[in-house]
Amino acid sequence: MLLKTFGWSFAVTAIGLALAGVLWGWQGLAIVGILSILEISLSFDNAVINAGILRKMNAFWQKIFLTIGILIAVFGMRLVFPVIIVAVTAKLSPIEAVNLAINDKDKYEHLVTAAHPAIAAFGGMFLLMIFLDFIFEERDIRWLGWLERPLAKLGKLDTFSIVVALVALLIAATTVATDVAHGGGDKSATVLLSGVAGLLTYLIVGGISGYFEDKLEEDEEDDEEAEGDEAVEEGEGVKTAASPQRGGNGARGSSGASVVGLAGKAAFFLFLYLEVIDASFSFDGVIGAFAITNDIFEMALGLGIGAMYIRSLTVFLVRRGTLDDYVYLEHGAHYAIGALAVILLVTIKYEINEVITGLVGVVLIAASYWSSVVRNRREAAAGEGSETKTEVTSGV
Repeated sequence: MLLKTFGWSFAVTAIGLALAGVLWGWQGLAIVGILSILEISLSFDNAVINAGILRKMNAFWQKIFLTIGILIAVFGMRLVFPVIIVAVTAKLSPIEAVNLAINDKDKYEHLVTAAHPAIAAFGGMFLLMIFLDFIFEERDIRWLGWLERPLAKLGKLDTFSIVVALVALLIAATTVATDVAHGGGDKSATVLLSGVAGLLTYLIVGGISGYFEDKLEEDEEDDEEAEGDEAVEEGEGVKTAASPQRGGNGARGSSGASVVGLAGKAAFFLFLYLEVIDASFSFDGVIGAFAITNDIFEMALGLGIGAMYIRSLTVFLVRRGTLDDYVYLEHGAHYAIGALAVILLVTIKYEINEVITGLVGVVLIAASYWSSVVRNRREAAAGEGSETKTEVTSGV
């Protein structure tokens, strides 16, 4: 299973490193390898979040995520997106921006860095909303009960997460955005506009995907109820909708087609949601990569290899049912997302080393994994104890 899931990642790694060695020598090979590790360390929590969403999709959309999704992730976010940002912020044509990226790498790096406040505000608000909607939701399983229990009560207030996010955006705009090191000057208006755009993107994409997902679940419940009614009628000797006199399975087939159509829409918008999440996670990786190289092709190759492993890891978690076995992993990943959102907003003014950003996510996920292991052992021990008690009682 490991080879089947990570086979493409291994192949892309081998080809990518070989290509780097041929084009840029040992130095380029080392840079691409370091960038790959950087991307994996920064986006491990992304894989856990993606897995929680991807397991709701069927095999077809999982393949779309691994094929078209990886093309968007590698070429779109790691290569094309920085060029578009430069073109928009510097008011250049796309061709001029590409020419700048190839022939004047220092100026290109400067322009991308100058756009960091807008990028950080957009991605920070999007990720913050993911964290807030998770932490304010009432759930049966809690990792940090002392914190999550009162927050879930606050979450019963409608739009409370939006209010908290907007307050955070206002604080960022009036503090760290007033004197920005990246690009210099007061970026309050830029941060406010970009942050609101990130919030709206989350509400639109997440809202639409949630609507179709809820609609799909309602239709499935209706189908189950209808099948139950038919079974009762058949038991009473009454002709049902499945009988030839009523048109065979046509009604059910019509319903099935509707469900399939809704599943397609739901999966499509969930796919868009996944891509926006990936984009938000990739912002810090792209900016951080400039500390290692300002060659866009080395950057795209190194970050692309890392992104490929994150995709494969996502599918691996889904197929192994890891999130069901280790129930606190999603909690840890969402806390890591919350930390990353805050870090992105702070980096509007202050530089934070990528190692710190990556370690925060790794530590939180490792802690949630260990908590899950302890929980599983405790439940297993409790189960064995109850079985032993039952055997002794029955023997008396």
